[in-house]
Amino acid sequence: MRRFLAAGVMALLLVAGAAIPSKAAIKGDYLEVRSADVYTGPCFANGEVGLVGDQAILAWKVTEGSWNGVNLNGLGVVAVVKASATLGDPFHNPYPAKSVLIVDARATAEQRTALEGFAKSAAGELLKNVVRVESAAIELEVGEGSAHGAAKLVAGNLARIETRSLCEDDHLCGNEFVYYPPLVELAHSMPAFTLQESFAGLGLGVVWKRADKRSAFVGTFAL
Repeated sequence: MRRFLAAGVMALLLVAGAAIPSKAAIKGDYLEVRSADVYTGPCFANGEVGLVGDQAILAWKVTEGSWNGVNLNGLGVVAVVKASATLGDPFHNPYPAKSVLIVDARATAEQRTALEGFAKSAAGELLKNVVRVESAAIELEVGEGSAHGAAKLVAGNLARIETRSLCEDDHLCGNEFVYYPPLVELAHSMPAFTLQESFAGLGLGVVWKRADKRSAFVGTFAL
């Protein structure tokens, strides 16, 4: 009797498991830049908090995998964010935030929907209020080994980032550390120096162009 019961329970578990849809098995490269230094000391951070740090660009490039059953190999998606306060500041609420999504121009309609869904799931509250969705050619290149901090993003004429690895000359006060963590969960991340970054699109009520800040993260994601 017990053997039949055990077999029945196992069968039910297998059926239940098969009924649960698998959302994703997806991995790739990630690049993030903020309008405040993320690798810094408290003295510099205290001078920026509440004044800057409310803008960010997040970029994902899928190297392998799918979302909701849609293959996204080789495709990218970029989120540009304008928050209500310094992102990462524990004493002020950065929400509500507005965002613009840029999806890879090579994506089919089905892949475009999947890319949007993936980005919203990965970034959560940060992308709760998407005010505009654009399509553009997206190229994201990330260095390897000792050059892993060197990355370059081009999203049409809308967004651009270029970074390099941090070096000894980037230690200005001698008390630097990762003051603000990345905005999304990552498999690996490291801070990097932003050589240049810009956003020239519509929807956020602001555009920008900045250079020479310790404001970036380069990493990988795996969900």
